[in-house]
Amino acid sequence: MGRGIGEIEFLQEYIPESLATPIALFTQLGDVWFLVFLLGVLYLSPTTNRDAIAAVSGVTLAGLAFMDSLKHIFALPRPDQPLLPTEELPVVLQPLYEATAFSAGYGFPSGHALMTTIVYLSLADVLSISTRKRRYLIASLLIVTVSLSRIALGVHYLVDIVAGVGLGFGFLIATRTISTSVSDKGTAAFGLAVFLAGLNLLISLADTDALQLAGAALGAFAGWQLIGVTRGLLSERGQSKTDRLLWGRVITATIAITVLVAALGFNPVTSPVAQSGILGLGVAVFVLIPMIRDVR
Repeated sequence: MGRGIGEIEFLQEYIPESLATPIALFTQLGDVWFLVFLLGVLYLSPTTNRDAIAAVSGVTLAGLAFMDSLKHIFALPRPDQPLLPTEELPVVLQPLYEATAFSAGYGFPSGHALMTTIVYLSLADVLSISTRKRRYLIASLLIVTVSLSRIALGVHYLVDIVAGVGLGFGFLIATRTISTSVSDKGTAAFGLAVFLAGLNLLISLADTDALQLAGAALGAFAGWQLIGVTRGLLSERGQSKTDRLLWGRVITATIAITVLVAALGFNPVTSPVAQSGILGLGVAVFVLIPMIRDVR
């Protein structure tokens, strides 16, 4: 029994062919590559609250692991109802449309709906642009529009979208509740990402996406701990409690980096395990860029 109620046909009936490519491009606002790019730019920007963006980035990594686990648990297929056959577009637009309008993998829940809910609502909460009300309004419009584009492109049913938004909202509430009493929200978020990425490895039987997520989570966690160590060393040292915290950061960062180096060192460079190690080490270096720049 299918999950659809005719929503894909209804939307596609009223969408002109000329809008097929713009819709395929707009849906990229919910793609992983764009969300990571956006958070990376904000993290490096000197005008934003870097600690808050780091926490949002950690929650994003945790959300990706959560989403990937759910897709493997339910293992429900996508609909096969493309908005427009590729051959009906001009030849020059066909590669672009194919790259943006088609999706592989499982269909439930919608990753775009889940991740846009997590990222855009989190950014609306921590950014200082315009007013809080307007930020949440823009975030909500982005979530709705990206979600509708997924139905229009024929890669998700409505129930996939509703479940994705609901799970994303619930995930945000849960993570905020967990981190309420934590002073270093970056460590809490990246730590949660490592934990959920580890669970995702088990659930997905360590497929390529799960390995990359685990590598990225370990690298981000290690980089953030090293930033904490540097901040502690550059500030005035306090009681032994502070010293224990610094040593805790050093030990956990060392463990994470050791795992990444081992993944790279004991496997062929072309293997998914080694590539996850390379990705993790790259993420760790990226996280450290602001610290290196500030120290210099």
